[in-house]
Amino acid sequence: MEAAAMDDDSTTLLADVTFQTASIPTVDTSLYGLSFEEAAFFKAQTGIDNDEDLKRHILEVQAKAYKIAPYPCIHGFVFLRLNISGYPVYEHILKLGRERPDAMLLDLGCCFGVDARKAAADGFPAKNIIASDIINEFLELSHELFRTTPTSYPGCLLPGDVFDPEFLSIAAPPNDVSTAPAIDLSSLKSLNPLHGRISAINATRLFHLFTEDKQVHLAKALAGLLSAQPSSVICGYQVGLTLEKGMVTANISGSEHQLFAHSPKTWTFLWDGEVFEKGSVKVETS
Repeated sequence: MEAAAMDDDSTTLLADVTFQTASIPTVDTSLYGLSFEEAAFFKAQTGIDNDEDLKRHILEVQAKAYKIAPYPCIHGFVFLRLNISGYPVYEHILKLGRERPDAMLLDLGCCFGVDARKAAADGFPAKNIIASDIINEFLELSHELFRTTPTSYPGCLLPGDVFDPEFLSIAAPPNDVSTAPAIDLSSLKSLNPLHGRISAINATRLFHLFTEDKQVHLAKALAGLLSAQPSSVICGYQVGLTLEKGMVTANISGSEHQLFAHSPKTWTFLWDGEVFEKGSVKVETS
């Protein structure tokens, strides 16, 4: 989750959404639940076969994360959801990992990087996956959640702020489709060396946390990372509106907040016409 953590003693920030700290709910373990697919995934990844033992393990990690940043995705166990594997483009992303030698996957605003781990488990080469979040402690807890170490899991866990140009600057969408020299992801300090190199970008529950201007900035920044090779893709899930873009009221952790949301029409125009040259990309919404 891309965000800033604690602002002062009275407020907490989740990107551009401000919470009154006093209104933030305490941990509610009754909200815990895994689908059959999620349970099978976490059992396979952690080596914990017993349902109660797995629940106890996850609750321990959740409690630590909630002390670091009491975000709704932690409180409601949204961080456990397998988002990327539910997208229609998922099999295409896995195919890129199998067939494109230099294919890289970026899971942005990833929290614990569950989608990155899911893609790795399904065959996308882990050494070519970057999971990035502004909160480094979440990335460290990823190893605890999955019972791995930097040695046993070769994926890149990269902390950073996508609105900091030292971490991710805006670059023009590339047009060079030639293969770039290999890069050692373990040496990465920012996303900037990856301009024009990323084959697939997953940005789930991310854009709607920011103002309209920041959403445009973020879209342009991601466009500069995307490879110019055909079939490169950006995917994700965002809060949206039906007819026109504008403000939408969302209930987050028991209080109402105003979020900026796009409609399918304005979301399409953002990418096909404002960020990328008109007609150069295909945009699908649902």
